[in-house]
Amino acid sequence: MTLLFTILLMITSALMIVLVLLHKGRGGGLSDMFGGGVSSSLGGSSVAERNLDRFTVGVGIIWFACVVALGLLFAY
Repeated sequence: MTLLFTILLMITSALMIVLVLLHKGRGGGLSDMFGGGVSSSLGGSSVAERNLDRFTVGVGIIWFACVVALGLLFAY
């Protein structure tokens, strides 16, 4: 069971890296975090961007579940 979650974690980690790099940049970097930039829309403007956002969130949820499951398996 641990091997299954470890393999799934490695696959989702690599997939998350690729998905985050595919996203279109929406801000000026750290200056936007502290109010230095112009605010931009949070949602994607096209269907492809919205689907990429949904897929990234889905993979992120699976990644988080794998981390929690591995933590519980190693703890007990």
